[in-house]
Amino acid sequence: MQDFSDFQSVVRFHGHTCPGLIIGYRMAKRAMEELGVKRSGDEELVAIVMNDTCAVDAVQQVTGCTFGKGNLIFKDYGKHTFIFMNRKTGEAVRISESPSFEVRKVDPAFYDLRGKVLFGEPTPEDVAELQRRAPLVYDAMLRLPDEEIMIVRKARCELPHKARLFKSLVCESCGEKMAEPRARVADGKIVCMECFEEKYGGA
Repeated sequence: MQDFSDFQSVVRFHGHTCPGLIIGYRMAKRAMEELGVKRSGDEELVAIVMNDTCAVDAVQQVTGCTFGKGNLIFKDYGKHTFIFMNRKTGEAVRISESPSFEVRKVDPAFYDLRGKVLFGEPTPEDVAELQRRAPLVYDAMLRLPDEEIMIVRKARCELPHKARLFKSLVCESCGEKMAEPRARVADGKIVCMECFEEKYGGA
C-alpha cells in the first residue's frame, strides 16, 4: 500500500489542493520509487518538467529538485510529462499523464462544478457542493492505481551540467547586476538582457 503521509506538506507548499497537484505528486512519488532515490538535498536528482502547472510544485516538494539548485529544468512544451534522472547511476525515467485519464471520470459532477466555479457564474449552492465533493475526489485520485493515471517508461538522457556560478556584471543601463553569460552589448555598453530587449526588441 502506498504511503501518502507527506501529501499535506505538498499542499502547504502549493497553497491548496487540486487535481494537478495530485497528479504531479503521484508522478514524483513513482519516479523516486523507480529510481530508488530519496529527496534530493543537493543535485543528486534532476527533474525536467514540460509544463508550468500546479504539478510542478508537487515535483519540487517531493523530489527536492528546484530552480535555485539548478536541478529543475523547465521546457515549455505544454505537456504533462516529466523526466527524472539519478546522477549517481545515470538512470532516467519518463512519466507522462495517461491519455485515457480524465478527472471527469472520477466524478463528472465535480468536474462540471469546478469549471463553473472557476470560470463561470456559480451560485452559493454550487460553491458549497464543490467544497463537499472535492475531498472525496482528491482522496479517490490519491488512491487510483498508477496505471490509470500515468505511463512510466525508462528513458535515455544526457545528464545536464551541474549548476554553475558565474561572475556578476553591472548593467550600464539600469545599474542592476546580472550573470556574465547573460550580458549583451548595446551601443558599446555592457547591458542586461532586459535592457537589450527594450532597446532592440529581442536578445
